[in-house]
Amino acid sequence: MRTKTLLYLLMGGLLSAALVIGGCKPKKPVQARQIPLEDFFKNPEKARYQISPDGKHFSYMAPYEKRMNIFVQEIGKDNAVRLTAEKDRDISGYFWKNPTRIVYLKDTGGDENFKLYGVNIDGSNLQCFTDFPKVRTEIFDDLYDFPDEMIIGLNKRNPEVFDPYRLNIVTGKMTQLAENPGNIQGWILDHDGKLRAATAIVDGVNAQLLYREKETDKFKPILTTNFKESLSPLMFTFDNKNLFAVSNLGRDKSAVVIFDVANGKEIQMLYENKDYDVSDVTWSRLKKKLICANYESSKQERYYFDDEGKQFYDKIQKKLGNYTFNVTSLTRAEDKFMIRAYSDRSLGGYYVYDLAKDSLQKVADIAPWLKEDELAEMVPIEYTARDSVKIQGYLTLPNGYTMETAKNLPVVVNPHGGPWARDGWYFNPEIQFLANRGYAVLQMNFRGSTGYGRAFWEKSFKQWGKTMQDDITDGTQWLISKGIADAKKIAIYGGSYGGYATLQGLVREPDLYAAGVDYVGVSNLFTFMRTIPPYWKPMLDMMYEMVGNPKGDSLQFVATSPALNSDKIKTPLFVAQGKNDPRVNINESNQIVEALKKRSITVEYMVKDNEGHGFHNEENRFDFYRGMEGFLAKHLK
Repeated sequence: MRTKTLLYLLMGGLLSAALVIGGCKPKKPVQARQIPLEDFFKNPEKARYQISPDGKHFSYMAPYEKRMNIFVQEIGKDNAVRLTAEKDRDISGYFWKNPTRIVYLKDTGGDENFKLYGVNIDGSNLQCFTDFPKVRTEIFDDLYDFPDEMIIGLNKRNPEVFDPYRLNIVTGKMTQLAENPGNIQGWILDHDGKLRAATAIVDGVNAQLLYREKETDKFKPILTTNFKESLSPLMFTFDNKNLFAVSNLGRDKSAVVIFDVANGKEIQMLYENKDYDVSDVTWSRLKKKLICANYESSKQERYYFDDEGKQFYDKIQKKLGNYTFNVTSLTRAEDKFMIRAYSDRSLGGYYVYDLAKDSLQKVADIAPWLKEDELAEMVPIEYTARDSVKIQGYLTLPNGYTMETAKNLPVVVNPHGGPWARDGWYFNPEIQFLANRGYAVLQMNFRGSTGYGRAFWEKSFKQWGKTMQDDITDGTQWLISKGIADAKKIAIYGGSYGGYATLQGLVREPDLYAAGVDYVGVSNLFTFMRTIPPYWKPMLDMMYEMVGNPKGDSLQFVATSPALNSDKIKTPLFVAQGKNDPRVNINESNQIVEALKKRSITVEYMVKDNEGHGFHNEENRFDFYRGMEGFLAKHLK
């Protein structure tokens, strides 16, 4: 029952001559127009569309007073109703609970203590259900078959753990279903809304699956594994007897299986990919069957469990052409579907697919001011690191360049956050902005990136700033060896773990990078481990195995904490930080900035008092990217 998302911090020798390049056909150059910065980073015109359960309305988020709020529009009508009026911060997420009521989450100033709200689709009966100070709300189950109820988690009794509550979203009444003994990380309900299973961490590093036949029974452990092995329950089977799960028990790549909860064993393997982890499944509530298993190679892929499911997706794909798409919501009758289509060069748009008519109608473009032919292609790449590990990633060249014509370009190396996450093929406004400004951008899924199997993931353990950093360095050197990069004009930029990798890159390779941009990054592993959010503490022993133990691995921490090795940095640095960041405390940025200022190293520091782990408010995004643009131009061009 491994939790690979444990440290999602939002945002994550000689090289072999072997190289795999995809999608590199020469194209006719398009004159590069400098697109206004705001066009990349302003709030979308309309986004996050969903269709109502009865198919009579659709909802979306759009700016109101520069913040993303919720609107509802009756299908066939031109006018929309604004349901919310948030002015201090964007709404974090929302969904339809029933045909007349929507629920949503919002925090304060980026503190990630989310509160849950409900509102009727005419804007009436707006109420906050979890208005408790310094308490975080999590959603455990939307109870699809119970229109007025849902299961939420609250850490108000103990900030380190979440207790499950059944919430009535009309009356606001909450009933506690169980008390978390201190180690449970997830609660699982069956299709009748009964709390029947749970996942837990025991002894700090072992994962456990708990089960009970009836809610009046006590939970009993049925499977205990080391956290490095993974059994991630998806849901109960449709007869409520077993579990559909994603599992790598006895295998390297995670597969879709049926797990016998009464006897604690896998009884059927439904799909396994030899190269990539399966992430989850898509299923039909109405027909009570699985449709497809989802996984990601260089792009999103699906394995279909039957021809009917494949035909459904093939019909939509044929209408969309080369765009990738996902179903974002659907009606209870499963006759109408909200579709989000996108590509590497387009934020795309939303469509309603009518199954009976086999029709696809566009609802909205997300960013109609951005033109695809002015933007850059994201090309899948692969290179071999110094210890023969294959590293996959993406290279984005300024529009008009190809792999054959790109020579001596200024480059931004962009390691992802996480670090147990991955970069994928989709529209990324940061990447497109940098490419539009003339930079080639290299992204790499260094060891530890998710989706490539257990062995690749485990190669990252206690390798922060070591072999994980080698993979980044080796990708940079590969780009130089291909003649694409101007060796004197390379910057490194990342957020969260990517910010840490930026700082560590400047420490370990002081002559490789001409500039660095650290966005909410860790600088001192000792202080980082002391300031994690309270609800990460039950997983602290796991973190010790994955990152390192401040006591047992103190020499390694000293060697791989950029703030403690700042004397090796001589490269100009730009640092951005949210004051309320609960994941990477502001002291992480303060330390590195103060250390470099003492040595008179060029350092620019931007702090936003109303932000947390990354800048969400539009005006703050503008400030950050405007500052980064000027900083990179000064030191790379």
